[in-house]
Amino acid sequence: MSDQFRDLLKQVGSGSHTSKPLTRDQAALATRLMLTQEATPAQIGAFLIAHRIKRPVPEELAGMLDAYDQLGPRVGGIPRNPVTILGCPYDGRSRSVPVTAITALLLAARGQPVLLHGGDRMPTKEGLPLIEIWRHLGLSLDRLALDQVQALLGETNLGFLYQPRHFPEAETLVPYRQQIGKRPPVATLELMWSPYGGKCHTVVGYVHPPTEDFARDTFTLRGMGPLTTVKGVEGSCDLPRSRTAIIGLEQPDGSFERLLLHPRDYGYAGEEVALESDDQALEAIAAAIDGKPGELMRTAIWSGGFYLWRCGSCDSIEAGLAQAEESLKSGQVAAKLKLLQQQVQGMGTAAAQVS
Repeated sequence: MSDQFRDLLKQVGSGSHTSKPLTRDQAALATRLMLTQEATPAQIGAFLIAHRIKRPVPEELAGMLDAYDQLGPRVGGIPRNPVTILGCPYDGRSRSVPVTAITALLLAARGQPVLLHGGDRMPTKEGLPLIEIWRHLGLSLDRLALDQVQALLGETNLGFLYQPRHFPEAETLVPYRQQIGKRPPVATLELMWSPYGGKCHTVVGYVHPPTEDFARDTFTLRGMGPLTTVKGVEGSCDLPRSRTAIIGLEQPDGSFERLLLHPRDYGYAGEEVALESDDQALEAIAAAIDGKPGELMRTAIWSGGFYLWRCGSCDSIEAGLAQAEESLKSGQVAAKLKLLQQQVQGMGTAAAQVS
Protein backbone atom coordinates (compact mmCIF):
# COMPACT_ATOMS: atom_id res chain seq x y z
CA MET A 1 0.00 0.00 0.00
CA SER A 2 1.17 3.52 -0.76
CA ASP A 3 0.84 5.87 2.20
CA GLN A 4 1.40 8.79 -0.15
CA PHE A 5 -1.50 7.71 -2.32
CA ARG A 6 -3.72 7.08 0.71
CA ASP A 7 -3.31 10.70 1.76
CA LEU A 8 -4.21 11.91 -1.74
CA LEU A 9 -7.21 9.60 -1.81
CA LYS A 10 -8.43 10.96 1.51
CA GLN A 11 -8.21 14.48 0.15
CA VAL A 12 -10.49 13.85 -2.85
CA GLY A 13 -12.72 11.17 -1.34
CA SER A 14 -13.74 12.53 2.03
CA GLY A 15 -17.18 13.74 1.00
CA SER A 16 -18.86 16.82 -0.42
CA HIS A 17 -18.16 19.02 2.62
CA THR A 18 -14.54 18.19 3.40
CA SER A 19 -12.94 16.94 0.17
CA LYS A 20 -10.55 19.30 -1.62
CA PRO A 21 -9.14 19.35 -5.15
CA LEU A 22 -5.57 18.22 -5.55
CA THR A 23 -2.91 20.67 -6.58
CA ARG A 24 -1.33 20.17 -9.97
CA ASP A 25 1.72 18.50 -8.42
CA GLN A 26 -0.45 16.27 -6.24
CA ALA A 27 -2.54 15.20 -9.24
CA ALA A 28 0.61 14.38 -11.18
CA LEU A 29 1.89 12.32 -8.25
CA ALA A 30 -1.41 10.45 -7.88
CA THR A 31 -1.44 9.63 -11.58
CA ARG A 32 2.17 8.42 -11.53
CA LEU A 33 1.43 6.16 -8.55
CA MET A 34 -1.50 4.66 -10.45
CA LEU A 35 0.36 4.23 -13.73
CA THR A 36 3.34 2.60 -12.01
CA GLN A 37 1.04 0.39 -9.89
CA GLU A 38 2.61 1.66 -6.67
CA ALA A 39 -0.93 2.30 -5.50
CA THR A 40 -2.88 -0.88 -4.78
CA PRO A 41 -5.88 -1.97 -6.87
CA ALA A 42 -8.20 -1.02 -3.98
CA GLN A 43 -6.65 2.43 -3.80
CA ILE A 44 -6.79 2.96 -7.56
CA GLY A 45 -10.43 1.90 -7.82
CA ALA A 46 -11.40 4.09 -4.88
CA PHE A 47 -9.58 7.08 -6.34
CA LEU A 48 -11.12 6.73 -9.79
CA ILE A 49 -14.70 6.50 -8.54
CA ALA A 50 -14.16 9.25 -5.94
CA HIS A 51 -12.72 11.51 -8.60
CA ARG A 52 -15.56 10.62 -10.95
CA ILE A 53 -18.09 11.70 -8.31
CA LYS A 54 -16.18 14.84 -7.32
CA ARG A 55 -15.34 15.77 -10.93
CA PRO A 56 -11.79 16.86 -11.77
CA VAL A 57 -10.87 20.53 -12.00
CA PRO A 58 -8.51 21.95 -14.65
CA GLU A 59 -5.54 22.12 -12.27
CA GLU A 60 -5.94 18.39 -11.54
CA LEU A 61 -6.30 17.57 -15.24
CA ALA A 62 -3.15 19.56 -15.96
CA GLY A 63 -1.25 17.54 -13.36
CA MET A 64 -2.58 14.25 -14.66
CA LEU A 65 -1.50 15.20 -18.19
CA ASP A 66 1.93 16.09 -16.78
CA ALA A 67 2.21 12.51 -15.55
CA TYR A 68 1.08 11.17 -18.93
CA ASP A 69 3.82 13.22 -20.57
CA GLN A 70 6.43 11.95 -18.09
CA LEU A 71 5.58 8.25 -18.35
CA GLY A 72 3.89 7.95 -21.73
CA PRO A 73 5.31 7.56 -25.24
CA ARG A 74 6.33 10.51 -27.35
CA VAL A 75 6.35 10.68 -31.14
CA GLY A 76 9.14 12.98 -32.28
CA GLY A 77 8.60 16.10 -34.33
CA ILE A 78 8.55 16.17 -38.13
CA PRO A 79 9.74 19.21 -40.14
CA ARG A 80 6.38 20.14 -41.64
CA ASN A 81 3.04 21.70 -40.76
CA PRO A 82 1.81 21.44 -37.17
CA VAL A 83 0.50 17.93 -36.55
CA THR A 84 -3.23 17.70 -35.89
CA ILE A 85 -4.20 15.47 -32.95
CA LEU A 86 -7.77 14.19 -33.19
CA GLY A 87 -8.88 13.50 -29.60
CA CYS A 88 -11.78 11.05 -29.65
CA PRO A 89 -13.22 8.83 -26.89
CA TYR A 90 -11.31 5.58 -26.62
CA ASP A 91 -14.52 3.64 -26.03
CA GLY A 92 -15.56 4.09 -29.63
CA ARG A 93 -18.88 4.42 -31.38
CA SER A 94 -22.05 2.39 -30.85
CA ARG A 95 -24.86 4.38 -32.53
CA SER A 96 -23.44 6.02 -35.65
CA VAL A 97 -20.80 5.15 -38.25
CA PRO A 98 -17.62 7.18 -37.62
CA VAL A 99 -15.73 9.10 -40.29
CA THR A 100 -12.70 10.02 -38.14
CA ALA A 101 -10.42 7.63 -40.04
CA ILE A 102 -11.61 9.08 -43.35
CA THR A 103 -10.92 12.60 -42.07
CA ALA A 104 -7.40 11.54 -41.09
CA LEU A 105 -6.74 10.00 -44.51
CA LEU A 106 -8.18 13.07 -46.23
CA LEU A 107 -5.97 15.46 -44.27
CA ALA A 108 -2.91 13.27 -44.86
CA ALA A 109 -3.65 13.12 -48.59
CA ARG A 110 -3.76 16.93 -48.64
CA GLY A 111 -0.41 17.28 -46.90
CA GLN A 112 -1.73 17.90 -43.39
CA PRO A 113 -0.07 15.54 -40.84
CA VAL A 114 -2.40 13.78 -38.41
CA LEU A 115 -1.70 11.70 -35.31
CA LEU A 116 -4.40 9.68 -33.57
CA HIS A 117 -4.33 7.43 -30.53
CA GLY A 118 -6.59 4.80 -28.97
CA GLY A 119 -6.94 1.22 -27.83
CA ASP A 120 -9.12 -1.86 -28.11
CA ARG A 121 -12.79 -2.27 -27.16
CA MET A 122 -13.15 -0.38 -23.94
CA PRO A 123 -15.70 -0.37 -21.10
CA THR A 124 -18.25 0.78 -20.46
CA LYS A 125 -19.47 1.60 -23.93
CA GLU A 126 -17.50 -1.09 -25.80
CA GLY A 127 -18.07 0.76 -29.07
CA LEU A 128 -16.28 0.33 -32.39
CA PRO A 129 -12.71 1.64 -31.82
CA LEU A 130 -10.38 3.18 -34.36
CA ILE A 131 -7.96 0.24 -34.30
CA GLU A 132 -10.61 -2.12 -35.69
CA ILE A 133 -11.29 0.31 -38.52
CA TRP A 134 -7.59 0.48 -39.35
CA ARG A 135 -7.34 -3.30 -39.34
CA HIS A 136 -10.33 -3.61 -41.68
CA LEU A 137 -8.62 -1.13 -44.01
CA GLY A 138 -5.54 -3.35 -44.13
CA LEU A 139 -3.42 -1.33 -41.71
CA SER A 140 -1.85 -3.29 -38.84
CA LEU A 141 -0.97 -0.12 -36.94
CA ASP A 142 -1.10 -1.98 -33.63
CA ARG A 143 2.03 -3.93 -34.61
CA LEU A 144 4.30 -0.96 -35.22
CA ALA A 145 7.05 0.01 -32.80
CA LEU A 146 7.10 3.61 -31.62
CA ASP A 147 9.94 4.57 -33.97
CA GLN A 148 7.94 3.09 -36.84
CA VAL A 149 4.92 5.20 -35.87
CA GLN A 150 7.15 8.27 -36.13
CA ALA A 151 8.58 7.12 -39.46
CA LEU A 152 5.11 6.48 -40.86
CA LEU A 153 3.95 9.93 -39.76
CA GLY A 154 6.98 11.52 -41.42
CA GLU A 155 6.61 9.56 -44.66
CA THR A 156 2.82 9.53 -45.10
CA ASN A 157 1.44 12.30 -42.83
CA LEU A 158 -0.51 9.80 -40.72
CA GLY A 159 0.32 8.00 -37.49
CA PHE A 160 -1.56 6.04 -34.85
CA LEU A 161 -0.42 5.35 -31.30
CA TYR A 162 -1.89 2.11 -29.93
CA GLN A 163 -2.24 2.23 -26.15
CA PRO A 164 -1.80 -1.50 -25.32
CA ARG A 165 1.53 -1.57 -27.13
CA HIS A 166 2.85 1.96 -26.78
CA PHE A 167 1.52 2.99 -23.37
CA PRO A 168 1.04 -0.21 -21.34
CA GLU A 169 1.06 1.73 -18.07
CA ALA A 170 -2.18 3.48 -19.06
CA GLU A 171 -3.61 0.21 -20.34
CA THR A 172 -3.43 -1.22 -16.80
CA LEU A 173 -6.18 1.23 -15.80
CA VAL A 174 -8.67 -0.06 -18.42
CA PRO A 175 -10.13 -2.93 -16.30
CA TYR A 176 -11.19 -0.45 -13.64
CA ARG A 177 -13.69 1.04 -16.10
CA GLN A 178 -15.60 -2.23 -16.11
CA GLN A 179 -15.27 -2.72 -12.39
CA ILE A 180 -16.52 0.72 -11.36
CA GLY A 181 -19.10 0.86 -14.17
CA LYS A 182 -18.30 4.46 -15.12
CA ARG A 183 -15.86 6.38 -17.24
CA PRO A 184 -13.06 7.52 -14.89
CA PRO A 185 -11.18 10.84 -15.18
CA VAL A 186 -8.62 9.22 -17.48
CA ALA A 187 -11.34 9.16 -20.16
CA THR A 188 -11.20 12.95 -20.13
CA LEU A 189 -7.40 12.88 -20.30
CA GLU A 190 -7.58 10.76 -23.44
CA LEU A 191 -9.47 13.55 -25.21
CA MET A 192 -6.83 16.15 -24.31
CA TRP A 193 -3.58 14.19 -24.37
CA SER A 194 -1.05 14.79 -27.12
CA PRO A 195 1.69 12.16 -27.55
CA TYR A 196 3.48 14.37 -30.07
CA GLY A 197 6.79 16.04 -29.29
CA GLY A 198 6.55 18.98 -31.67
CA LYS A 199 4.15 21.76 -32.55
CA CYS A 200 0.63 20.44 -32.73
CA HIS A 201 -3.00 21.46 -33.08
CA THR A 202 -5.26 19.45 -30.76
CA VAL A 203 -8.91 18.78 -31.50
CA VAL A 204 -11.00 17.78 -28.48
CA GLY A 205 -14.34 16.11 -29.14
CA TYR A 206 -16.89 16.24 -26.34
CA VAL A 207 -20.51 15.59 -25.36
CA HIS A 208 -21.09 17.64 -22.21
CA PRO A 209 -20.38 21.41 -22.32
CA PRO A 210 -18.32 21.41 -19.07
CA THR A 211 -15.74 19.25 -20.84
CA GLU A 212 -15.04 22.10 -23.23
CA ASP A 213 -14.48 24.53 -20.36
CA PHE A 214 -12.18 22.04 -18.63
CA ALA A 215 -10.20 21.58 -21.84
CA ARG A 216 -9.77 25.31 -22.42
CA ASP A 217 -8.63 26.00 -18.85
CA THR A 218 -6.36 22.94 -18.78
CA PHE A 219 -4.69 23.90 -22.05
CA THR A 220 -4.16 27.43 -20.73
CA LEU A 221 -2.51 26.11 -17.56
CA ARG A 222 -0.19 23.88 -19.54
CA GLY A 223 0.58 26.39 -22.30
CA MET A 224 -0.81 24.05 -24.95
CA GLY A 225 -2.32 25.18 -28.18
CA PRO A 226 -3.81 25.82 -30.58
CA LEU A 227 -7.02 24.10 -29.57
CA THR A 228 -10.22 23.26 -31.42
CA THR A 229 -13.24 21.92 -29.53
CA VAL A 230 -16.08 20.09 -31.26
CA LYS A 231 -19.41 19.02 -29.79
CA GLY A 232 -19.19 16.06 -32.10
CA VAL A 233 -21.13 12.92 -32.85
CA GLU A 234 -21.03 10.68 -29.76
CA GLY A 235 -18.30 12.90 -28.33
CA SER A 236 -15.99 12.37 -31.29
CA CYS A 237 -14.36 14.91 -33.60
CA ASP A 238 -16.88 14.13 -36.36
CA LEU A 239 -19.17 17.04 -37.21
CA PRO A 240 -22.90 16.23 -36.95
CA ARG A 241 -25.25 16.59 -39.90
CA SER A 242 -28.48 16.28 -37.91
CA ARG A 243 -27.86 19.41 -35.82
CA THR A 244 -25.76 22.54 -35.66
CA ALA A 245 -22.07 21.87 -35.12
CA ILE A 246 -20.87 23.77 -32.04
CA ILE A 247 -17.17 24.50 -32.44
CA GLY A 248 -14.60 26.44 -30.43
CA LEU A 249 -11.60 27.92 -32.21
CA GLU A 250 -8.58 29.17 -30.33
CA GLN A 251 -7.02 32.01 -32.28
CA PRO A 252 -3.27 32.75 -32.58
CA ASP A 253 -3.62 35.62 -30.09
CA GLY A 254 -5.11 33.26 -27.49
CA SER A 255 -8.69 34.47 -27.88
CA PHE A 256 -11.49 31.96 -28.29
CA GLU A 257 -14.09 32.18 -31.05
CA ARG A 258 -17.41 30.33 -31.14
CA LEU A 259 -18.38 28.94 -34.53
CA LEU A 260 -21.85 27.54 -35.21
CA LEU A 261 -21.95 25.55 -38.42
CA HIS A 262 -25.42 24.78 -39.75
CA PRO A 263 -25.13 21.89 -42.23
CA ARG A 264 -28.26 23.03 -44.08
CA ASP A 265 -26.47 26.28 -44.99
CA TYR A 266 -23.92 24.26 -46.94
CA GLY A 267 -26.27 21.63 -48.36
CA TYR A 268 -25.19 18.84 -46.00
CA ALA A 269 -28.14 18.52 -43.60
CA GLY A 270 -29.19 14.93 -42.93
CA GLU A 271 -29.20 12.18 -40.34
CA GLU A 272 -26.11 10.49 -39.00
CA VAL A 273 -25.55 7.12 -40.65
CA ALA A 274 -26.76 4.54 -38.11
CA LEU A 275 -24.35 1.85 -36.96
CA GLU A 276 -26.44 -1.28 -37.48
CA SER A 277 -23.55 -3.72 -37.14
CA ASP A 278 -19.77 -3.60 -37.12
CA ASP A 279 -19.60 -5.24 -40.55
CA GLN A 280 -22.04 -2.71 -42.01
CA ALA A 281 -20.06 0.19 -40.54
CA LEU A 282 -16.69 -1.10 -41.71
CA GLU A 283 -17.96 -1.78 -45.22
CA ALA A 284 -19.52 1.70 -45.42
CA ILE A 285 -16.25 3.34 -44.35
CA ALA A 286 -14.27 1.38 -46.96
CA ALA A 287 -16.83 2.27 -49.64
CA ALA A 288 -16.62 5.99 -48.86
CA ILE A 289 -12.82 5.87 -49.07
CA ASP A 290 -13.16 4.20 -52.47
CA GLY A 291 -15.25 7.16 -53.61
CA LYS A 292 -18.60 5.42 -53.77
CA PRO A 293 -21.49 7.91 -53.40
CA GLY A 294 -23.72 7.63 -50.35
CA GLU A 295 -24.71 9.28 -47.13
CA LEU A 296 -21.48 8.33 -45.39
CA MET A 297 -19.45 10.00 -48.13
CA ARG A 298 -21.51 13.15 -47.60
CA THR A 299 -20.80 12.92 -43.88
CA ALA A 300 -17.08 12.50 -44.62
CA ILE A 301 -17.10 15.52 -46.93
CA TRP A 302 -18.92 17.66 -44.35
CA SER A 303 -16.54 16.77 -41.55
CA GLY A 304 -13.39 16.59 -43.65
CA GLY A 305 -14.09 19.86 -45.42
CA PHE A 306 -14.21 21.70 -42.12
CA TYR A 307 -10.89 20.22 -40.99
CA LEU A 308 -9.18 21.05 -44.28
CA TRP A 309 -10.17 24.67 -43.70
CA ARG A 310 -9.25 24.65 -40.01
CA CYS A 311 -5.85 23.07 -40.69
CA GLY A 312 -5.00 25.69 -43.32
CA SER A 313 -5.38 23.71 -46.52
CA CYS A 314 -7.76 26.35 -47.92
CA ASP A 315 -9.15 29.76 -47.01
CA SER A 316 -12.86 28.98 -46.62
CA ILE A 317 -15.13 26.18 -45.48
CA GLU A 318 -16.72 26.10 -48.92
CA ALA A 319 -13.30 25.52 -50.46
CA GLY A 320 -12.62 22.82 -47.89
CA LEU A 321 -15.83 21.02 -48.80
CA ALA A 322 -14.90 21.19 -52.48
CA GLN A 323 -11.42 19.84 -51.72
CA ALA A 324 -12.83 17.00 -49.63
CA GLU A 325 -15.29 16.00 -52.34
CA GLU A 326 -12.67 16.11 -55.06
CA SER A 327 -10.16 14.11 -53.00
CA LEU A 328 -12.65 11.33 -52.30
CA LYS A 329 -14.20 11.14 -55.77
CA SER A 330 -10.89 11.39 -57.64
CA GLY A 331 -9.35 8.49 -55.72
CA GLN A 332 -6.76 10.62 -53.93
CA VAL A 333 -7.84 9.35 -50.50
CA ALA A 334 -7.93 5.74 -51.73
CA ALA A 335 -4.42 6.19 -53.13
CA LYS A 336 -3.23 7.51 -49.75
CA LEU A 337 -4.66 4.40 -48.08
CA LYS A 338 -2.88 2.16 -50.59
CA LEU A 339 0.40 3.95 -49.90
CA LEU A 340 -0.11 3.48 -46.17
CA GLN A 341 -0.81 -0.22 -46.67
CA GLN A 342 2.44 -0.60 -48.59
CA GLN A 343 4.44 1.35 -46.01
CA VAL A 344 3.01 -0.57 -43.05
CA GLN A 345 3.52 -3.90 -44.79
CA GLY A 346 7.10 -2.95 -45.58
CA MET A 347 7.74 -2.00 -41.96
CA GLY A 348 6.35 -5.34 -40.82
CA THR A 349 8.55 -7.23 -43.27
CA ALA A 350 11.64 -5.30 -42.19
CA ALA A 351 10.91 -5.96 -38.51
CA ALA A 352 10.46 -9.70 -39.20
CA GLN A 353 13.80 -9.86 -41.03
CA VAL A 354 15.60 -8.12 -38.17
CA SER A 355 14.13 -10.46 -35.56
